[in-house]
Amino acid sequence: MLTPENAMKFEPLRPSRERYDFDHADALVDFAEKHAMQVRGHTLVWHQQLPSWLTERDWTRDELIEILREHITTVVGRYRGRVAAWDVVNEAVADDGSLRDTIWRQVIGPEYIDMAFRWAHEADPDALLFYNDYGGEVLGPKSDAIYALVRDLLQRDVPIHGVGLQTHVSLDWFPEPQDIAANVDSLSANMDRLSALGLVVHITETDVRIERPITEDELAKQARIYGAALEACLSAQNCKALVLWGFTDRHSWIPYAFPGTGAALVFDDAYRPKPAYHSLIDGFAGH
Repeated sequence: MLTPENAMKFEPLRPSRERYDFDHADALVDFAEKHAMQVRGHTLVWHQQLPSWLTERDWTRDELIEILREHITTVVGRYRGRVAAWDVVNEAVADDGSLRDTIWRQVIGPEYIDMAFRWAHEADPDALLFYNDYGGEVLGPKSDAIYALVRDLLQRDVPIHGVGLQTHVSLDWFPEPQDIAANVDSLSANMDRLSALGLVVHITETDVRIERPITEDELAKQARIYGAALEACLSAQNCKALVLWGFTDRHSWIPYAFPGTGAALVFDDAYRPKPAYHSLIDGFAGH
C-alpha cells in the first residue's frame, strides 16, 4: 500500500485556481499499479498546505463551496478505480475535541464535512472514504469526539466507510513496558466501538519518534510500540491496514516537525532494518 505524503494535498495539486498539476500524483499511482500496490489518497480536505490564492482573499460561502466541490470532483474523478481509499477530511477535530476552526468551517460551516464525503462518493462510488486524524488512537476526549463525529455522519446517511488513526507517537505513548497491555486494550476498545458502527479502521501514518541522543534501550522500546500497534490491528476484526509514514529515517518529516527527535521509522539512515522492523515481521509471523 502506498500513501502520497504531499503530492495529493491541495497546495501541490492546485498552483492556481484554474490549473492542476498532477505530475507527481500520477507518477505515484503509476508506480503503485506497476508494483501491485493499493493507493490511499491523502488528503482532499485539510486546513494546512493550502495555496495562497485560496487563503489570501475573502470568498463568499457559495464561492468556497464551488471551489471545494470542483476540487474533490476533479481529483477523485481523475483516479476513479485507481485509488482504493481516500482520506476525505483530515484533522477536523481540535485537540480539545471541538470542531477545528478552519477556513472551511468559517466560510462554509460544519456541513463542509458532509459535503466533502458526498462529493467524493459521487466521483468514485467504489472508493473507501475515511475520516483521518491524530491523537485519537486510544480512548480519551479526542477519540470520543471523533467517534461522535463519525457516528453523526452515519446517522445523516453520509457515505463514510472508515476512520484513519494516524499514530504519530513518541516513546511516551506507552511510558513503561507494563503499560503496553493496558494501552493495547484501549486502542482495541476504540477500534471495537468503531466496528460496532460498521466502520473500517486503517492505522494510517505510523511513526515513533525518539529524543536524541538515541540508545539501544530506546530502540527496543520503540520496537515494542510498533509491535503493540500491530497486535491491536491484527486482533481487531475491522482493522484492515497499518501504514508507516515513510520507511527510512533518511527521509522523514520528524526531525523538522519535532526538533531534537528522530529515528522514527523501521529502517535507519543507511536503510538497515531496526528492532522495530523485526518486531513487525515477528508480529505478522506469529499471527
